[in-house]
Amino acid sequence: MNMNDLRNVRASDLNAQTGGDPREDMVVFENVSKTYPRQGNSGQATLAVDSLNVRIKAAEIISILGPTGCGKSTAMNMIAGFESPSTGTVLLGGVPVSKPGPDRSIVFQQASLFPWLTVLENITLGVKSRGMPEATYLERARQLLEAVRLTGFEKHYPYQLSGGMQQRVQIARALISEPGVILMDEPFGALDSQTRLMMQELVLQLWQQYQPTIIFITHDVAEAVFVSDRVLLMSKRPGRVKLAVDIDEPKPRTQEFITSSRFIEVQSELLHALRSEVQDAATPAA
Repeated sequence: MNMNDLRNVRASDLNAQTGGDPREDMVVFENVSKTYPRQGNSGQATLAVDSLNVRIKAAEIISILGPTGCGKSTAMNMIAGFESPSTGTVLLGGVPVSKPGPDRSIVFQQASLFPWLTVLENITLGVKSRGMPEATYLERARQLLEAVRLTGFEKHYPYQLSGGMQQRVQIARALISEPGVILMDEPFGALDSQTRLMMQELVLQLWQQYQPTIIFITHDVAEAVFVSDRVLLMSKRPGRVKLAVDIDEPKPRTQEFITSSRFIEVQSELLHALRSEVQDAATPAA
C-alpha cells in the first residue's frame, strides 16, 4: 500500500469526508466555537477553537494533534460536558451535550487513583456509588482485571504499582461502566517508550473486545498513527481542523506496522504539517 490508499483531507473538504450516515455518528461538532472571557481589565477574550465541524462515528478511534494551546483539551472538555460551546452544538448520539455523564469516561495523563483504595476498590468505586449491583460490578471488574493483565493485583494499593500498571487500573475503571465514548487526554505521556508502546497495543486490544468510541489527545505523531482510524491535525489557536488523515491499517496493530513504509510516509506527512503549525504559533504577530 502507498499514500494513495489514504484519504488526506484538507480543511475545506472536511464536511464531505466526515459526513456519511448520521445514524452512525457518535460525536458531532456542529460549527462549534469556544471563547474564554478576558482576564482583568487589560486582558482580551481568547478564541480557543473556531468553527469546528467534525463527525466521529461509533467505535471509531480518533487522535487529535496540534501545537500547544490549539484547543485540543477544550474540544475534549466539551465532549465530556465540563465546558459548553460559545456557539454551535456538540452532540452525543444525536443529543446535545449539557453535562458530564457515565456514557463518557476519561483517562488522564496521571492515573488519579485514590491512594487509600485498593485496585479493585478504585475500579469499582464509581459504578458502586451509582447503584450498580455488587454481583454485576464484581464480575465486570474480574473480566477487566484479566483484560488489562492485572489479575492477582486486586488488593494492591496504587503505591505498589508501576506507572504503566496504574494506567491500566485507570483504563479498567473507565471501561467498567461500559461507556459509549472514552476520552484519553495524553494518557501515556508520562511513561517510558517501551511501556508506552505496550499501552498503545493494549488500547487496541481492549477496543477490539469492547468497541468503544475513543478520542485520543496526544503530542506524539507516531502514537496517533499507531492507534487511530483517523488523525485530526488542529491549527494554532484559534483551533480549526487543518488536516484529517484516514489510516486504513486493520486493528489491532503490531509493532511491525511501525517499521512499514506506510507508517513512515503517514508519520512524515503529519510531522510536516504539525511542524508548520508549531512554527506559526511561535512566530510573533506583526
